[in-house]
Amino acid sequence: MIPWLTPESSFPPLNSALINPNGLLAVGGDLSPQRLIEAYRCGIFPWFNEGEPVLWWSPDPRMVLFPAELKISRSLRRKLKKGNYEIRVDSAFSEVMQACAQPRKERPGTWIHAHMISAYAALHEMGLAHSVEVWIGGELMGGLYGVAQGRMFFGESMFSRVSDASKIAFVHLVKQLERRGFRMIDCQMKTAHLASLGGREVPRKEFSQRLKELVNYPERVEKWCFDHESIE
Repeated sequence: MIPWLTPESSFPPLNSALINPNGLLAVGGDLSPQRLIEAYRCGIFPWFNEGEPVLWWSPDPRMVLFPAELKISRSLRRKLKKGNYEIRVDSAFSEVMQACAQPRKERPGTWIHAHMISAYAALHEMGLAHSVEVWIGGELMGGLYGVAQGRMFFGESMFSRVSDASKIAFVHLVKQLERRGFRMIDCQMKTAHLASLGGREVPRKEFSQRLKELVNYPERVEKWCFDHESIE
């Protein structure tokens, strides 16, 4: 039985999550900032369609990227060095989420609906959720968003309106996180896109053990500003 969360209840142990569908842990509750912060600190994230109750997940294995393992292909490195783009941070958070919500060929629907956008916008106002944006000619052409806790970053979604724009945003994010002492980026579920950048799967137990240390570093609750050092 999957437990139904009430406003007072805590999340169940991660090892009680279903095998099929992989990682479904609990149903119900809300997307209040307090509930979302508790979820991320435990290694849990929400993922559900509009009109459904909130579904909470903790898959096993877990896709992560360790900053030192970032892979940059030759073609992507050329685009990074060309530099015909501008990186901005936290300047268009809601717009990034709305762009991530747009249907794609491989995903005609979306789980990033108005309820989710409102919830993460609240975290953004608290200085906990952040967007990294690629601007070209004054237009938002790609980006990503996620949640920071301690020295842990939880990636949520990314988008591109031109080739490799999301990868450019991701590379800049990883390099900045590495400089700030972040040690792991949660990528949630395996995708070829993230694997090409160096993401890999780890057992949920290992993920949880690393997470317990990383989320307990002091918070930097603020809007971010990147130092724009060159990408080598």
